[in-house]
Amino acid sequence: MLILLPPSETKRDGGAEGSTLDLGRLSFPPLTRPRKAALAGLRAISRSVAASTAALGLGPTQRFEIDRNRSIRSAATLPAIERYTGVLFDAIDVETLLPEARRFLGEHVVVHSALFGLTGADDPIPAYRFSHDTRIGGTSLSKLWREANAAVLREQPGLVLDLRSEAYAHLGPAAEGSQFLRVVTDDGTGAKRALNHFNKHGKGELVRALALGGIDFESVDDLVAWARTAGIRLEPGSPGELELIVQPLKLE
Repeated sequence: MLILLPPSETKRDGGAEGSTLDLGRLSFPPLTRPRKAALAGLRAISRSVAASTAALGLGPTQRFEIDRNRSIRSAATLPAIERYTGVLFDAIDVETLLPEARRFLGEHVVVHSALFGLTGADDPIPAYRFSHDTRIGGTSLSKLWREANAAVLREQPGLVLDLRSEAYAHLGPAAEGSQFLRVVTDDGTGAKRALNHFNKHGKGELVRALALGGIDFESVDDLVAWARTAGIRLEPGSPGELELIVQPLKLE
């Protein structure tokens, strides 16, 4: 089973002492070429503060993001699953997982980066700022990434559970037979509605539960049956989709 996650705009600083980005250590070698092109585009954008601010949608307090990008080749690296922060990754809470559950993430989770493409959970990457809607030389990232990522996904055996946003799914459509996850809430009358903030939290909790369960599911039916025993409301939706039904958290 492969679990596809979206990235997060927020990243943790730091990394392993003495480490730097090495594209040869990243998963999915066929993506090396577009990775080099994306890095070259980022390098070109980073020459100018004005160009970076416009291309990356940065505000006046986000100059540090430009500095991060300028030092991307010399910055220390962390495993991708530890690099990203934010609601989804906070819910996974990777640092509190026991070794077996942490190993499950490394074997089954892939984060879809706009800069590195499909990225294994254990792939060592630096902090950066680069989003799905960033343009390189006036060209959208779809032209660079869509077919390259899709080709990799077509080669993946077994069940593919797609937790990406639709924007990232557009940068590499999953193959036929994959399951796209939608997070919804049930108002008690059977009517369902999509969620935004709680979408990410629900996805993170599901990934954590999957890691703790440690089962490599071969079919959608097996996954749904397990979810039922784990107290998770995971149900078939439209063809090729699953619905994760959650109750919104109360914000303090």
